[in-house]
Amino acid sequence: MSGPSAELATQVVRWQAAHGRNHLPWQNTRDAYRVWLSEIMLQQTQVATVLEYYARFLARFPDVRQLAAAAQDEVLALWSGLGYYSRARNLHRCAQIVVHQHGGEFPRTVDELAALPGIGRSTAGAIAAFCFGARAPILDANVRRVLTRVLGFGADLAEAKNERALWQQAEALLPRQDLSHAMPRYTQGLMDLGAGICLPRNPNCLLCPLQEACVARRDGNPQDYPVRTRKLKRSAQAWWLLLRQDGAGRLWLERRPPTGIWAGLYCPPVYDSRAALDEALQLHASCDARDLPAFTHVLTHRDLHLHPVLARDATPRPDAHCAEQQSGWFASAQWPALGLPAPVRKLLASLGDDCQK
Repeated sequence: MSGPSAELATQVVRWQAAHGRNHLPWQNTRDAYRVWLSEIMLQQTQVATVLEYYARFLARFPDVRQLAAAAQDEVLALWSGLGYYSRARNLHRCAQIVVHQHGGEFPRTVDELAALPGIGRSTAGAIAAFCFGARAPILDANVRRVLTRVLGFGADLAEAKNERALWQQAEALLPRQDLSHAMPRYTQGLMDLGAGICLPRNPNCLLCPLQEACVARRDGNPQDYPVRTRKLKRSAQAWWLLLRQDGAGRLWLERRPPTGIWAGLYCPPVYDSRAALDEALQLHASCDARDLPAFTHVLTHRDLHLHPVLARDATPRPDAHCAEQQSGWFASAQWPALGLPAPVRKLLASLGDDCQK
């Protein structure tokens, strides 16, 4: 293998001990539950955002058994604002499987971990390395950037064979001695380099312990790595939200379908046009409808332009509830316990006295 020397792992381990992040709340522990929780939360989410959620989750669910025993709605409610809600649903399912099929103990091998809901190969590798000292590589976005630059790995990662080749090279670079100590340090070190040194733009090469071995630094083209030709294009979508309010100030909320945006969360009825919403208003004999300020919610690859409309329902059924769809009238005191998308939660909170009756 050209490029990095056999000392790469040793350099990363030494650098991490001296300069890496060593005081995050999920570090310095071999508790697989805490490491797993942090790894799931950190998927697609910055550390600064995760810190608050991590502490709140542990306060409510200090171990995997308590998480497994919780209602999914409570898990989703605590997750509200972190996005990628399939992570929360998989988190809950995974906890139940660990309790019911593994006796409350996380399995120790990468293959067994990767078979659990929401745990892919990289997350499984991180848990195995941090908790069990397993010689297992990871390839999250930051580590992929570090290794492709160091190795000068210019093959297109949109092709499965090239992704497999990078995994093989990542495995070849792993420490081979004192794994119980070296693997957690090495794994965290690669994460730290990607997060703070080997940045997507303007990497701080002079501070990197791998600068001498790095092919991209030698060639002066770190911006060319990693290579991935297929990229998702951004799109935009407009949604109209019908905030139906009954005489007691309750709102009609429906659980979203199990797939798609905000899957499984509670939300006001959604319409793809104002005309469709107006039809619904006539159907429900609502009156006093008024438009609230429109706003945009930014998702990873889509902008949602949200148009909320508040309407008093003139003749609602007093205790209408649809058990099959888990829809019904909910008072403001009930909202905190519901799994609501973050923009909907903020929207309902902004209604103020309108819904505090």
